[in-house]
Amino acid sequence: MTNPIIGFIGLGIMGRPMAGHLLKAGYSLVVLDKNPVPVDELIALGAKKASSPKEVTAQSDVIITMLPDSPDVEAVALGEDGIIEGAAAGKIHIDMSSIAPASAVKVARALGEKGMRCLDAPVSGGQVGAQNAALSIMVGGEQAVLDEVLPIFQAMGKTITLCGANGAGQIVKACNQVQVALNIAGMCEALVLGAKAGVDPAIILQVLGGGYAQNRVMDVRGPKVVRGDFQPGFKSRFHFKDLNIILRTGADYGVELPVTTTVHQLFAELLDSGGGDLDHTGLITVLERLAKHEARTRIDG
Repeated sequence: MTNPIIGFIGLGIMGRPMAGHLLKAGYSLVVLDKNPVPVDELIALGAKKASSPKEVTAQSDVIITMLPDSPDVEAVALGEDGIIEGAAAGKIHIDMSSIAPASAVKVARALGEKGMRCLDAPVSGGQVGAQNAALSIMVGGEQAVLDEVLPIFQAMGKTITLCGANGAGQIVKACNQVQVALNIAGMCEALVLGAKAGVDPAIILQVLGGGYAQNRVMDVRGPKVVRGDFQPGFKSRFHFKDLNIILRTGADYGVELPVTTTVHQLFAELLDSGGGDLDHTGLITVLERLAKHEARTRIDG
């Protein structure tokens, strides 16, 4: 596809920088979001504004959605004035949201009946990855469609992997979010245990980072957790949403997820305590309360 016009729906903490990279790469962009601020910012950089997903689709060759949850994607894709009402043969829909695999398959089938080709392409890397065009992109769909839009993905990410048919990208994203959640919980438990026993958390982090316990969560977020900085790179409420998807998907496939279930409960406590807009490493505040360990001064965002 030569110089496609790209429609981008959903300009939040991740979508806004992703759309910006597409403009920098020279693509013509049509944008839509409920929040006028990122829309106006992108218009100032050369994007065009649309008033509905239908209008975005009518003006675009490739339509990217980056939305909070499965119902949002289904409404934008299949609802009134949705993508499906502007659908035409040859257009491509790429959903980069993190949603239920079953929803990804439903949207792909419905738009496919209108002649559109679809990829589910959730991402990992958080806000920093989006800002640095360094996202890992997990793709479900056909190889030929991925090959056609690969330069678009390369403007936003560094690792692009075809995982299988439609829905497979979302399955792999669910697996990713299981691992990240468990890494966060493990790091936080270790820091709370050590800190309550009187060891400097920075020392704990230094030692664990030099051995088998080392992981990317610890490398990227660990120092901020030690400082009590929970400015969100990925908000807790979004990870809780992902854990809901994971547990539903586990039920769909008959897979017990006992450790994930426990971490899901801890995230539920974090949200109940008002911590939904903290970074997902804010989970440590729940563990500190359970341990009756007095927290340091927090930078809550």
